[in-house]
Amino acid sequence: MENSPPTNSITLLDGGMGKELQKMGAPFRNPEWSALALMDDPGFVAEAHANFIAAGAEVITTNAYAIVPHTLGPERFAKRGADLAHLSTHIAKAAAQEADHPVAVAASLPPLFGSYQPQHFNENLANEYYKVLVEAQDEHIDIWLHETISSLVEFQAGNDAIRKYRTESFEAPLWASFTLDDTRAEPVLRSGEPLEQVIRSVNSKVDALLFNCSKPETITRAVETACKLLNGTQLRVGAYANAFTDVHDQDSAGNTLLRQDLGPEPYLRFVDQWISAGATLVGGCCGIGPDHIRAIRNHIDT
Repeated sequence: MENSPPTNSITLLDGGMGKELQKMGAPFRNPEWSALALMDDPGFVAEAHANFIAAGAEVITTNAYAIVPHTLGPERFAKRGADLAHLSTHIAKAAAQEADHPVAVAASLPPLFGSYQPQHFNENLANEYYKVLVEAQDEHIDIWLHETISSLVEFQAGNDAIRKYRTESFEAPLWASFTLDDTRAEPVLRSGEPLEQVIRSVNSKVDALLFNCSKPETITRAVETACKLLNGTQLRVGAYANAFTDVHDQDSAGNTLLRQDLGPEPYLRFVDQWISAGATLVGGCCGIGPDHIRAIRNHIDT
């Protein structure tokens, strides 16, 4: 493993790739979403990584989130999925190597059947799709990031696939990041499974427990609860929220309006809450750009 984030300090993640590409004027449309730039003009992907690194990110995530049959279509995924996922890793690693500070690369293992839709998870197909993404990203990555997980069934399938199909990156840490039901007062997954059950299920299987692609208010409650329940353990806790007004599935994410009250300074206040509660991995998801990451970097450094 070439770069490994420290375990006893705050590690700054990057922000949302899709909205950053859209803002930059990269090729972008639904259903391909962030994968379109990778297919049509990958220089935009390299530039987006560079923007987050320049803002101070210490971990960047491969642009593999939309490389799934749900967005590409099953036939195009079968033909091009492995090559595109490998390209996403190559671009991220090159960006990390050009950075003026140490940057780790996290391989994205995304939702296979649509974000926020645990009811659509297909165990019979999951292993086949995960195998493509794991093997294609296995080279030169520093962290496995299974993200936007909506249910424990999805977590277990992804976790099993990473352990089964990784090779070169066998010692890379495993991070599991869950998305939460924004309509509930208590922290639960979008499947309805409570956070206490999640922690019991993942505690001995991963190196970090994170929450992402949910409203920052929802994530604050989850981080506070998780840090209390995990007190005295070695499991790291992290968070990277989105800036969506309201979104129910990934099909509409590319067209979803962003909140006007989550500029860098307001978002930083949420990040400060997460750190105060005990989180050591912080960054942003959809709609959180380099300016947000720079504000967090400046805050951490002062």
